[in-house]
Amino acid sequence: MSLRTEGLSLGYDRRSVIEGLDLEVPEGQMTAILGPNGCGKSTLLKALARLIQPVAGRVLLDGTDVHRTNTRMLARRMAILPQAPVAPEGISVGDLVRRGRTPWRGALSPWREADAQACASALEAVGLGELEERPLNELSGGQRQRAWIALVLAQTTPLLLLDEPTTFLDLVHQIEVLGLLRRRNRETGLTVVSVLHDLNLAARYSDQLVLLGREGLVAVGAPADVLVPEHLKTAFGLSAQVVPDPVTGTPMVIPL
Repeated sequence: MSLRTEGLSLGYDRRSVIEGLDLEVPEGQMTAILGPNGCGKSTLLKALARLIQPVAGRVLLDGTDVHRTNTRMLARRMAILPQAPVAPEGISVGDLVRRGRTPWRGALSPWREADAQACASALEAVGLGELEERPLNELSGGQRQRAWIALVLAQTTPLLLLDEPTTFLDLVHQIEVLGLLRRRNRETGLTVVSVLHDLNLAARYSDQLVLLGREGLVAVGAPADVLVPEHLKTAFGLSAQVVPDPVTGTPMVIPL
């Protein structure tokens, strides 16, 4: 399933955030959107997910403008996890995950075996099968984030968009969440697009990086091609040395 933008321009209240962006999201790969605060990372993700209307240009999913796609059909093709999702008070992990089946069910549709299997598979994938009956608010931060990821996995879409899925998590839980997404990507071919802040973790777990700066797109491509000193200087105003990660060989940024 292909996702791309053509001449995409985004902004708020007459303030331009992104102008004329042409971007291709590789199918079946992990893509991370990086950049300084206020550069439009989350705005771009929202545009890809049809949560905001472009000022100009288009977002195309399999060649069709997402704003011309039926809402239910779009929800069967892409799932989005926002930056700070809010759940009803007292909801259990299982009830939360079952909400991911909404695009596949009508208002009066009975619960089907396919729905149950999708939810069970999602819970197993995130390692929360034994906590299905636990209230969401009793879980740790890392467990709660995995529960939200289970919800979008239960939606069984080929494309997943996540806005800062590791924010507020400690390093161990960040690695846990990104490792989970990468395993799912490698095992099922799920296309994942995430907004991330940690450059080194993004390089370690992503196939493609999209680096934005205050003036728009700085670079797009493989981590080794994007995370180079001149691009970091342009995007962040950061002087840095880039060396191979001693564990993975992926780029590791060392600020100077």
